[in-house]
Amino acid sequence: MSTVVTFGEVMLRLKSPGFERLFQGPLLEATFGGAEANVAVSLSQYGFDARFVSAIPANNVGDACIAELRRHGVDTRHVRRQGERLGIYFLESGANQRASKVTYDRAGSAIAGAKRGDFDWEAIFDGADWFHVSGVTPAISACAADLALEAAQTARTKGLTVSCDYNYRKNLWRYGKKAPEVMRELVKQVHVGIANEEDCQKALGIEIDVDVHAGALEEDTYRALAQRVLEEFPNLAKQVITLRESHSADRNGWSAVLLNRDSHFAHSAKYEITDIVDRVGGGDSFAAGLIYGLLAYRDDRKALEFATAASCLKHSILGDFNRVSVGEVEALMKGEASGRVQR
Repeated sequence: MSTVVTFGEVMLRLKSPGFERLFQGPLLEATFGGAEANVAVSLSQYGFDARFVSAIPANNVGDACIAELRRHGVDTRHVRRQGERLGIYFLESGANQRASKVTYDRAGSAIAGAKRGDFDWEAIFDGADWFHVSGVTPAISACAADLALEAAQTARTKGLTVSCDYNYRKNLWRYGKKAPEVMRELVKQVHVGIANEEDCQKALGIEIDVDVHAGALEEDTYRALAQRVLEEFPNLAKQVITLRESHSADRNGWSAVLLNRDSHFAHSAKYEITDIVDRVGGGDSFAAGLIYGLLAYRDDRKALEFATAASCLKHSILGDFNRVSVGEVEALMKGEASGRVQR
């Protein structure tokens, strides 16, 4: 069984019911989520040993958060109980031409104040095979950025495979540094890069002439983009780019491409996702699927297909976590997509 370590912030998620506008009614649905925590939950459900590392306050909200992660089989032994608050995000689900909206309330969260020396990375990575982090974590604060870099450097030195979902979040980069200043240093420690086209432009400063909000996406454009990323970061073994065609809040086209250092290029099956239930966490479900596929199959194309299918299924599930099994993902990969009742 493979062991994967993830590091980042987990938050309290407060969502308006159904497709209501935020505070349209008096109720909010409370769950938990966050990029690297979402990846850990998926990998645990796929049968891996998933270790999640973070700073979570020692209060009732923090207790509930850790209990929820443990309920999904995630190893939380290396979570530091420190800080005053858990970050929060508010979610309003969009429909048709009305986009979904996320509002952050995470300033001063426990992970934002954590610093170098708070985590024993040597112990955390003992016996592990893989380390995953996202671009959300270094956007939170200068301290969180230092920790992400420290963790990635230690993981690489210890021989772990390091992956990073570049995950550009414009509303988080507020502590004085621009994303490329920080992210380019982090990506120098990475073996497997994951991004969409906007992440490559905004997080890494690699420009490409494409409208990220357009409909159809051209395969050759993304092969060229992946090639440019590999050229600028010779440490990368693979660059993966997810391709989302946003027709409306309810209907997306979904696929992905992968280019490796041997110039092998793969384009996954494309899924037309209609009547989206919840797309938050879709990228994290893709990252988890890719990690699982690369470790379980040792085959780039099959790993890419698993990741794309896993993320497709996530769009049908409420909450940040992708509550699916390996069998369900592999069934979709084989074409079992009718949605008929299973008895």
